[in-house]
Amino acid sequence: MDYAKDVLVSTDWVEQNLNTPGIRLIEVDEDILLYDTGHAPGAVKLDWQVDLWHPVERDFITPDKVSDLLGRLGIQEDDTIVLYGDKSNWWAAYAYWFLSYSGVKNPLKLMNGGRQKWVAEGRPTTTDAPSVEATSYPALTRDDSLRAYRDEVKAHLESVKGGTGALVDVRSPDEFSGKVTHMPNYPQEGVLRGGHIPGARSIPWAKATNEDGTFKSADELKALYEGEGVTADKDVIAYCRIAERSSHSWFVLRELLGYPKVRNYDGSWTEWGNAVGLPIEKSYSEA
Repeated sequence: MDYAKDVLVSTDWVEQNLNTPGIRLIEVDEDILLYDTGHAPGAVKLDWQVDLWHPVERDFITPDKVSDLLGRLGIQEDDTIVLYGDKSNWWAAYAYWFLSYSGVKNPLKLMNGGRQKWVAEGRPTTTDAPSVEATSYPALTRDDSLRAYRDEVKAHLESVKGGTGALVDVRSPDEFSGKVTHMPNYPQEGVLRGGHIPGARSIPWAKATNEDGTFKSADELKALYEGEGVTADKDVIAYCRIAERSSHSWFVLRELLGYPKVRNYDGSWTEWGNAVGLPIEKSYSEA
């Protein structure tokens, strides 16, 4: 079984196309300082902490600001955008989802294995930031079919009960059970309750990757999700803590497996776990 869409490129392909016009590399790391220590030649940096978020509202920048961002990065509307980053492309997948949600029509790719594979293979890096010429990127219109909001998730619970919908919790098993409210070695982000959304299936995001950061085969991924009842005929919503890990699972389900209806719940557990009047489930007891 092959992947549903042509959305992955190999590290070898990227190295061969470092100087190919129309191929643009964007590095997106969880550790935003990594880029300055060395990156693939020609790659520009996208800082998820400052580039994607509205400065005041708890929401993303508006489509016109996305156009400004891409213009600042020197991206033209017919360029092929190749995203990559650390930790098995964790945040690169987030950027892929964000750009798709923002209505970007450029061919989007992930470099399979991301930064870790590129570095492990001894491929070229540089500390020099490329000189790019700003462009006038065209207007964008959001694709709201890719994002789920809190009230939509609440309404979705009936579909989950009825067997036509699925919820995928991609956090760690201890977060899912309610034993902890955040990942090990990460800050607690103010979540008041531990647990998961009722009816959610626990499929940690990293189960989709190999040790070298590449994605598992299509057959392995299909078995992973179908084994938990998350099938292509269902309306699927993925979530985590702040939607970054679930973007990775969204990419697997929608782009690699070709599930037709997959949404990423941006609010995720930081919203759901704090919201008044929303149900949760726990599978962990202090007793």
